[in-house]
Amino acid sequence: MSVSQSALGRPRRLVLADVLPGDRVRDAVLVLGFAAFTGLAAQVAVKLPFTPVPITGQTFAVLLGAAALGWRRALAGMVLYLALGLTPWVPWFAEGEGGAGMLQAPSFGYIVGFLVAAALVGWMAERGWDRTPPRTVVTMVAGNLVIYAFGLPFLMATLDVGLAKGLELGVTPFLAGDALKILLAAGLLPGAWALVGREPGGVRGTPGGAPANPEGSGGAPVDRD
Repeated sequence: MSVSQSALGRPRRLVLADVLPGDRVRDAVLVLGFAAFTGLAAQVAVKLPFTPVPITGQTFAVLLGAAALGWRRALAGMVLYLALGLTPWVPWFAEGEGGAGMLQAPSFGYIVGFLVAAALVGWMAERGWDRTPPRTVVTMVAGNLVIYAFGLPFLMATLDVGLAKGLELGVTPFLAGDALKILLAAGLLPGAWALVGREPGGVRGTPGGAPANPEGSGGAPVDRD
């Protein structure tokens, strides 16, 4: 099985994690590492006095990791992060929070959004949307929008506030930080591809820098999932 195939045995486009040797064991380690990395980044938190949602490193970890792993591993990592965080034994949500009580926290919607955002960003990365800075910006913006699409309504419902107040508490304070993280990702991801010897548009040695065909010489259509 080639490194461009998933642990499920289904062909997919190459992402950064596929450069690493191995297959099922590698993928299991990456999934666990992604969940742990997100939990660690969640502890980098700045509490703001006017909103119950802190500024954390979670969003950056989720989106950057998802682009590196591809959608299956990224989604699996976020499911693991969520499931373990809801137990009383792994308090790795922001500021060391955890347990079933998080289901009522105003910030819980953002965590749910991580699952969908990770899948989307990983899916886009598999299709080359992490190879150049402009494409990476689009990918990161899409991921952030998904997180807000889940986080904002949940915050409004738990705090019983309207849209304007919800935006004030759950979106506006984080936009500047989001922009900085997006720019950082736009440098890191294409830079990582350059370091592993890939052209910005695909695998080195393919015509025009197009992504290599992971299905081999048979030319079968790629699985779009």
